[in-house]
Amino acid sequence: MKAALDRHLDAVERRSGEDDPAVYAAFNDLAAAAEVYDELLYDAYDEVTPFEIPGDDSLPPYAGPDEPSALSVLIRRDYAVVEPQRLLAQARRVAELDQAPAEQAGPAGAAVVGDSVQSAIGVLFGEYEPDEIASRHKEFGLEEGDSTLWVAAGDELAEPGEWLAAPFDQPDPQQVVCRFDVSSVFDEDLDDDEDEVEDDDEAEGEDDLEVLGPGN
Repeated sequence: MKAALDRHLDAVERRSGEDDPAVYAAFNDLAAAAEVYDELLYDAYDEVTPFEIPGDDSLPPYAGPDEPSALSVLIRRDYAVVEPQRLLAQARRVAELDQAPAEQAGPAGAAVVGDSVQSAIGVLFGEYEPDEIASRHKEFGLEEGDSTLWVAAGDELAEPGEWLAAPFDQPDPQQVVCRFDVSSVFDEDLDDDEDEVEDDDEAEGEDDLEVLGPGN
């Protein structure tokens, strides 16, 4: 971490402009080193540092084409399986509806899905579009976690099958036009801000009572 701190200072002192990529890289290296150090310090001595490592939720300045001719949309949505039986029941219903009438001699859905949550997830995501899953997640026994959507620009569309072997490799951050994040942590931050406002209001109210007390 000491070496990373020295490299960061050196990069800052030698920076060529406000958005120097060397400073950006040194900042990320320092943040990663400090996080590792903090974890090791806690494991060894049950102590922590007083530093808060900012999350890498920002993007560097956009350096993509001014008039993109292609776009890549990357979406991640996390879900917790909170009601497995509801998930299984919905998947069995879908599997039964997909069976031809001649094949419905028994509980076809139960035969296809069984008691496997994994199979149930495959059936449901094979039947419904991801946006429909998102809007109806409670019906399927799911609970929403964090989600993010990145829109990256490009000069040309990728060739068919070009990126299928590794579709979720990290895109070039400088090609990202915009991103949209959803997380409960934002709600917690908002609640904290509201609590601070309420505390300030209460403090101001107490001051007013002192000023307007007996004798005034």
